[in-house]
Amino acid sequence: MKAKYLIVFFLFIVSHSYAQEPADALRYSYLTGSGGTARNQAIGGAGASLGGEFSSLFINPAGLGFYNTGDFVLTPGYALKTDKSNYLNSNENATHNNFNLGATGIVFSSPSNSKSIKSFSFAIGINKTADFNNHIYYKGTNTTSSYSEKYLEELINNNVTDPNAAATDYPYGSSLAFNTYLIDTLQNTDGSLAGYKTLANPASGLIQENTIDTKGGITDLAFGAGFNLQNKWYFGGTLTLPFLNYHRNATYKESDASGISNNNFNYFQVNESLQTKGVGINGKFGVIFKPVDYIRLGLAIHTPTFYQLTDNYSTEIITDLEGYGGPGIKKQSSLDLTNGQSLQSKYNLSTPLRVILSGSYVFRAVENVQQQRGFITADVEYVNYKNASFHAADNSTDAKNYYSSLNKTMDNLYKGAINVRLGGEMKFNTIMFRLGGAYYGNPYQNQSSNLVKVSGGLGYRNKGIFLDLTYVYSSHKDINYPYLLQDKANVPAYLKNNAGNIVATIGFKL
Repeated sequence: MKAKYLIVFFLFIVSHSYAQEPADALRYSYLTGSGGTARNQAIGGAGASLGGEFSSLFINPAGLGFYNTGDFVLTPGYALKTDKSNYLNSNENATHNNFNLGATGIVFSSPSNSKSIKSFSFAIGINKTADFNNHIYYKGTNTTSSYSEKYLEELINNNVTDPNAAATDYPYGSSLAFNTYLIDTLQNTDGSLAGYKTLANPASGLIQENTIDTKGGITDLAFGAGFNLQNKWYFGGTLTLPFLNYHRNATYKESDASGISNNNFNYFQVNESLQTKGVGINGKFGVIFKPVDYIRLGLAIHTPTFYQLTDNYSTEIITDLEGYGGPGIKKQSSLDLTNGQSLQSKYNLSTPLRVILSGSYVFRAVENVQQQRGFITADVEYVNYKNASFHAADNSTDAKNYYSSLNKTMDNLYKGAINVRLGGEMKFNTIMFRLGGAYYGNPYQNQSSNLVKVSGGLGYRNKGIFLDLTYVYSSHKDINYPYLLQDKANVPAYLKNNAGNIVATIGFKL
C-alpha cells in the first residue's frame, strides 16, 4: 500500500467533518461469495455457466432458463472464525462464531408455446453477499511512535495557535486529547505558546492494543428472470437491491511500558463507534451458450452497485496521567462538544463493475437431468477495485473536495484483480458428492492480500425433495494500520482470518 497517499488523505480528513475512508469502499466491493446455496458453495461458488441452480439468480440469471419446474430453497449457515494477528513481532489469537443466511427464495417456471422459446422462469430471493461479523485484536510494544502524535499533526497542520480553538474546533480528534491533557501546550519563557506536546512518550516504550469488533453484512433482495431459446441459448437478467448494515466498535489503548509510576502517563484509550446503513441498486445480465449438449459457456456482467449511505460516528478519549492536570481519570466524548449529536454523513458510493467468464463440462449430458452423472465448472471474474468511488449527497464545495481527495487516494491504493472459482459434482443415483475451491486476488497495489477457499459437500435428491450439506474452509490474509503519521514509519498489523462455514440447503420442487 502506498502509505504516503493515505497520509495525505488523513491529513485532509482530520480537519473535515466526514468519517469515510478508503477501506470503506473496499469493504463494500470485495465480495467473496459468502452466500449462495449449499450446492453452489460446495463447488467453490462457480455457477456462471452451469444453470438450473437457484444461485444463478445472483451469479448469472441466464441459468434460470434451464428450469423446467419451480423450486423453493432455504439456506441457513453457521460460521466458526479464528483471527490471528502479528503486530510489532507480537502474536495474538481471537475466535468468534455467528449464524448467517445463504441463498433463499423461490423459482417459478413455465413452458412456452413458442417454437423458439422453450421455457420462461422467474425467481425472487435473498442472499447474504457480505458478512461483516468479525473480531480483530492485536498488541505490541512500540518505542518509535504513538497514536497520540496524530493529534499533534492535526494542530500543527491547521496552524492552531489559540488553545481555545484547540479545545473546541476538533471534536473528533485533538480537542478531546487536549481537554483530557493527553495533549498539552508548550510555552516560551515569556509565557507565549511555543507548540504542543504529547504525554505519551514512545522512547520509554508504549504497549499498544487495538480491538475492532464489527457486525452486519450486505443482504441482496433480487428479482430475476431467464428464458431458454431453442435449448442452445439462455438469457437472463436480475434487478438487485442490496441492503447494507455495518457497525464497528473499536478500542485503541496505549499503556506505559516503563514501569515508572510518576512520569505523568499511565494510559490513554480511544473508543470509536461507527454505524453505516443504506440501500443500493444494481443489475446482473447474462447469457449461456450450449454449442453441444455436454459443453456450456457463460458470460455475466454485474453493473456497479449505486448506494445511498448514512454514517453515524462518535468517539471518546479516556486518560490516566498519574495526577497531571488534576487527580483521577479524565474522559471526554465528541458528544460533549456537539450538543449530544453524532457526526452524521450522507453520501453515495458506487462499487466496481464485475465481469465473469465461465465454462462447464457435463458428464453424460442427456436431456433427462436425472440421468446426468456430474459436471466440472469454472468461473473467472475480473474486478477493478480502483473504480469504486464516493460522491457527495449534496452540492457543498467542502463535500465535493473531500470525496474528490478520497477517490484520488483510492486510485493510488487499489487495483484490478482476478478471482477464480472451480468445482465439480459426481452423482450416484440420489446421492451427490461435490468439491470446489476459489481464489480471490489481491486488491492492493503495494500490499499483499488474498482469500483462498476450499469446500466439499454432499447432496440428496429424491421425489422432489433435495437436501445439501457443505463445509467451506477459507483463509484470508490482510493488513490493518492502527494509525498513520506524516513523518514516521507506519507499521501495519498483519492479519489472517481462518473460517469454517457449515451450510445446509433444504428445498423441494414445485
